[in-house]
Parts: sequence; C-alpha cells; structure tokens
Amino acid sequence: MTGSVAPTLEMVAARAGVSRSTVSRVVNNSPQVTPEVVAIVTSAIAELGYVPNRAARSLVSRRTQSIALVIPENTARFFADPYFAAVIQGAAMFLAETEYTLTLLIGSPDDSNKVLRYLQGGNVDGALVLSHHSDDGAYLRLARSLPVVFGGRPMDNEDNDSFYVDSDNVDAAAMATRHLIERGRTRIATIAGPQDMAAGIDRIEGWRTTVEAAGLTPGPVEVGDFTPPGGADAMRRLLERGGDFDAVFVASAQMASGALGVLREAGLSVPSDLGMTTVDNDYFAINAVPPLTAVEQPTTRQGAKIAEMLVDLIEGRTIERHATIPTSLVIRDSA
Repeated sequence: MTGSVAPTLEMVAARAGVSRSTVSRVVNNSPQVTPEVVAIVTSAIAELGYVPNRAARSLVSRRTQSIALVIPENTARFFADPYFAAVIQGAAMFLAETEYTLTLLIGSPDDSNKVLRYLQGGNVDGALVLSHHSDDGAYLRLARSLPVVFGGRPMDNEDNDSFYVDSDNVDAAAMATRHLIERGRTRIATIAGPQDMAAGIDRIEGWRTTVEAAGLTPGPVEVGDFTPPGGADAMRRLLERGGDFDAVFVASAQMASGALGVLREAGLSVPSDLGMTTVDNDYFAINAVPPLTAVEQPTTRQGAKIAEMLVDLIEGRTIERHATIPTSLVIRDSA
C-alpha cells in the first residue's frame, strides 16, 4: 500500500468484504470465525500491510504482552556477571516464540521504589526477578498483585509459596567439595557467597555437610560477594588467619578468579599447594590459570524455564511452584 495513511481495521474489512467485528475476531484469534473467513481476512491483512493496534487490543484483553526482567543490582555488577547475560538470553529465546516482549529493568536496592511503581502501574503482565536478597521483601509482596517468578529461591519465603526456578545449590557445593575429598584433600576451607542470598546459604551448607559426612573437620570460612575483588579479599583473610588447609571450595567462579591472584602473590600454586573447586562453569572458570574444576549450571536453560513458568502463570495454566535445573561437574586442572 502506498501513501502515508496507515491501514485500519475498516480498510481490512472493506478489502475482505466482511464486517469490522469479523476482522477484530480474526486478529484476536477468536474460534467463532470459520477457516474460510480467516483465510480471506488474513489475505487482506497481508495485502494492506495492516498491523494490529497493540494498545487497543490490550484494553480488551487487559494485557500488555510485555514481561519485565528485574535485576536489583547496580549496573557495574550487572555488566560484569556472565550469569545475567545467560539467563536473559534463555528468557529472550523462549519469549521470541510467543507474543510477549521482554523489558529489562536494572536497579540497585535504592531504586526499588521506582521499579516497583513501574511494575505496579499496569505496564507489564508479569515480572521475572533475579539476584534476590533478603532485604528485597518488596518483590515477594509484589507477587500478591502481579505474576512473579524468581530466578533462584527467594529469601524470606516463609510459606514457600513463591514461584521460582533454581539449581540445587546444596548439591552443587557438595559435588565440588566431594571432588576435593576424592583427590585426597583433608582440610577444606571455603569462600562462601553472600549470606543474604539463598545461593550463598545453600552452598555453604553443601560444603559443610559433605566435609562432615566424610569424617573431616571443616576448614576456615570467609564470606565474599560473588565478585573477583570479593574473592580476593576473602582469600587474603584466609591466609592471614594462618589456617592449615590444603583445599578451598569457592562459591562462585568470579570469586575463585580473584582468589587465584592472591594465591599467586603469596607464592602458592594451584593445585600443587592448594586444590580449588567452584560453581559456575563460565569464562571466569574456563580462562583461569589453571582452568578451574567447576559445577556447570545451565543458566540459559534456567532463563528459558523462568520465562515459560511466568507465561503459564499469566495465562492461567496449572504449574508447579518450584523447578530445579540439574547441574554437573566439569573437571579441569585446579583439583
């Protein structure tokens, strides 16, 4: 079609020789229209280049066909962490096969009120929330009025009634720790993740229970923040304590990469002096020197699953509240 006037519903109706309401039913996939009429209207839509008015359709359906992916972290943390990119990729790939679009909202806890106002303002049909901390209770409360699915078990979820997709972080830590024990390590320390996040809590539990089940005494513990500098600071504290340990389980590959640098500065070699395993088989693990034995978490699959769960929730399908993504151990030179 030529000219500057955008095709309208009325123009499609005139071209197809049907009523405006019939075209509307076809556009909205109503089962009340015969296949023959659908074919005629669809042909007219294609000939005219008609694009349905999403805003008008949302008034009828009360849906925006938009989903928010919320990451309550500062932008520096977001761009440095490959986990977020993998989850976003998985969610986007799943939603590409649906009518939903993905809106990314990045904001530190200080920005949470602004983010929540946007989410509660009718701009989206539901939200995916990643990197949930114990002080982010507002997102749990949001789930009372908007469909919400968490990537990772949310904190302070007392009734266990939230919808979430997670890896088995206890088992992931146990798997990595068990490998150190099988390699003959007997005094295993850990650099744990933040204790205001479920992953941090679960991974220290998996380390501790595995060490104790083997009849060993747990080594010293320091806590980091899932970043390379956090891992470096935690390793310095472990060394300053003078603890006698021959291995360390590090709760994330980012922290492990920082810890390796500190060990090199101290003249210690991995794995000769100290064995090391971690979680997250990302480029921090692959490109470390030496490459790190790491638990693989299929985060792209997790992103697709949280998106699938949210679409099902929005559209009223019956689903399980919790889903677990399997993990596996990738053995390299660090242990």
